[in-house]
Amino acid sequence: MTLSERDRAKLARDLVASLDGPAEHDAAEAWDIEICRRINEIESGKAELLDVDEVLALARARIRD
Repeated sequence: MTLSERDRAKLARDLVASLDGPAEHDAAEAWDIEICRRINEIESGKAELLDVDEVLALARARIRD
């Protein structure tokens, strides 16, 4: 508690990050590629975009069944 608020915040951030384990560079790169692929599909019109209300209604219906 003798640390400054800024230092305690950094320590807390570092402690929480340590629980996640080391960052996987390959995973981050794979997500970047996937995000770009999805953006390209949206921009080219290949992706079918759904209305949020429709998606939620479908999800609720599946949960009830």
